[in-house]
Amino acid sequence: MAKSSVSMKLLIDSKAGRVLFAEASKDCVDFLFYILSLPVSKLISLVGKQQMVGSLGNLYESIENLNESYIQPNKNKDTFLKPVIPPTSGSSVPLLALEDSPSVRALYRCTQSCNNYCYVSDDPTALCPSCRRLMSMAMHYVAPPAKNESCEEGGFVKGVVTYMVMDDLVVKPMSTISSLTLLSKFNVKEVGALFGLVLLLVY
Repeated sequence: MAKSSVSMKLLIDSKAGRVLFAEASKDCVDFLFYILSLPVSKLISLVGKQQMVGSLGNLYESIENLNESYIQPNKNKDTFLKPVIPPTSGSSVPLLALEDSPSVRALYRCTQSCNNYCYVSDDPTALCPSCRRLMSMAMHYVAPPAKNESCEEGGFVKGVVTYMVMDDLVVKPMSTISSLTLLSKFNVKEVGALFGLVLLLVY
């Protein structure tokens, strides 16, 4: 199986010996946010962000606080904040299914060649309401023409900006002002003591 990877650039203060923040691309932020599509998000919403051990509560809050203008038009915050957990938890699900795969349903019609084609069932043992015969003749679905989605990005967030990821997993859009505010917050006196390091996340 081919491995995928995303990268982020860490800004490190060599004097203080700490990572100040990471510059993250859209793909990296999508990867982090999709962690919450796992059932752990339901736990956070039930327990509360403040009671959650570790940084997952901060990740949850980052999605809550993210302005809608940074979210893909076909996505909704509730996908991650209030995920629907499938009732069959024993089934095999990929760890990070980044895109929903469409479910395929078979449809059946009456086996008689009379005018009973207006009735359709998803159960091959159903009886035709008109002639009472089995509706077990498989029908072929004809999909509509594919939409031109070449201009649309996948994932959850838009790639219009670089994002800032803090060491406690707080995620926010990055700007010059937010970067300078952070340097002031961390009391960075020597800009020359800062250096960047690219981190590659392989999954």
